[in-house]
Amino acid sequence: MDYALWIQAQAQAQAQAQAQTALQAGWSRQRLLHEALRDAIRNGQLPPGSRLLASRALAAELGWARNTVIYAYEQLASEGWVSAGRRGTVVLARPQAAVTRVTAAVMSKSDSPATLSPPTSAPLCLSQRTASLACLPLAADLAAGFAPGVPALDAFPLALWRRLMARAWRASSGPQLNYGPPAGERALRQAIAAHLRASRALRCSAEQVFITDGTQTSLDLCARAFADAGDKVWIESPGYGGALTAFRGAQLRPVGIRVDAQGMSPRPQDWRVHRPKLIYVTPSHQYPSGAVMGLERRLALIAQARQCGALIIEDDYDSEFRYEGPPLAALQGLGPDLSSETIHNADLQWQDGQAISDSPVVYLGTFSKTLFPGLRIAFMVVPAPLVKPLHQLLARSVPRGRAAEQLALAEFLSEGHFGLHLRRMRRLYRERRDVLMAALQSELGDIAEVQGASAGMHLALRFRPEWGLDDQAISARALREGIVAPALSQHLIGRRGGDVSGLMLGYAQVPTAQIKPLVRRLAALVRGA
Repeated sequence: MDYALWIQAQAQAQAQAQAQTALQAGWSRQRLLHEALRDAIRNGQLPPGSRLLASRALAAELGWARNTVIYAYEQLASEGWVSAGRRGTVVLARPQAAVTRVTAAVMSKSDSPATLSPPTSAPLCLSQRTASLACLPLAADLAAGFAPGVPALDAFPLALWRRLMARAWRASSGPQLNYGPPAGERALRQAIAAHLRASRALRCSAEQVFITDGTQTSLDLCARAFADAGDKVWIESPGYGGALTAFRGAQLRPVGIRVDAQGMSPRPQDWRVHRPKLIYVTPSHQYPSGAVMGLERRLALIAQARQCGALIIEDDYDSEFRYEGPPLAALQGLGPDLSSETIHNADLQWQDGQAISDSPVVYLGTFSKTLFPGLRIAFMVVPAPLVKPLHQLLARSVPRGRAAEQLALAEFLSEGHFGLHLRRMRRLYRERRDVLMAALQSELGDIAEVQGASAGMHLALRFRPEWGLDDQAISARALREGIVAPALSQHLIGRRGGDVSGLMLGYAQVPTAQIKPLVRRLAALVRGA
């Protein structure tokens, strides 16, 4: 065999197959020779028992240094492809053949061969409990208009954030490079608690705040920490697909509860027949309809949840952006105050004299909507009795880190930059919302109506029933045209939720000048349906 010609042929084929990846990556001759020989052995071009050319002879034939060949041979030997001995370097039997022999030997020695299943080549797949999640609507991961949940990233004060990050790293010491506190950096938890008390009327301490990597992480944690497999969890219908993913993944039993103009609207029989362990709601700006839950229904939900021993998960994902009046108070702050004895038993170090709510509510918030998604910092505010057990659970299961980002964010909040940024974004988002609403009324006013535009970063465009439009088909057609507009009906949970047809339109990240042209293109698609 002419090894020089063979090596050149292998190198040429490899370069062609990988579009010269090896050359662009600057592969050494040792690696090139090793890869070529290994592929030849694996593909059967060099069958078991073949003796490779002596290293000195192959080096001379290739015109390479002998150490190059020795390195390739030694690497092949260490991986089990060849064996070096008195007979030279010999190709060993391929690993798959050895596995087949071992499997055959095990089956032949079994006391009950009939119990062994024949070898199969079944494809790898997800578990049965997660296979059904593939059909759920995807989270908004596209920046194109009108993707919901995407903030105006170009308006974020990046230069300021760089300075705060640099300052946080300069102040960091060796211990902060280790895993952080299970609940997150205390400075950030204190800043979040202070902000929530001032802006969202929460009654909480810093000890009740737990830092997470995002709302989805918070939902996964709630599903596993506060409920057992088989427990029922209520979720709005139409509702947030990410919550449904978390609950199904934890083997809970989701029950869709219909949404009306004031959000989740459970019937008396729902409390009797589908007694929940968890209740997931988005009361300040329902996802995806945009409905706002009124005070009377909020108080009733808290009272009924307490009566049946359920825990409410309040997802306040974009409540900071309200355009008609001040932000509504969160569910968490509507309950009575805890007694001092309960606070003491929960080991809370409450020092500023504020009250702590007794509401059975876990409050979820995130900075992905208010700042930028790549920050990956969110938070939970849990009821006082759950603080200690949750802290113990996280200390054993979820190591924390990224101290610099958390400390920079704490300074961003405490120095007033966060409040200033929110005010700027409210003005910007309100301007974009107004332009979008005017364009929708002009182009589609006879076919659809706008709902849920009083707050948040998206609105719902509800098609009038008499038109009988297929919102999922329209959404798919729009996506092919580069317009992200998720269908409302895709967010239904089971068959609950009634006849819902329309589109979710996020406007926060869409420049004002682009809104009208996008609406005209979308209107053409809708009318073409």
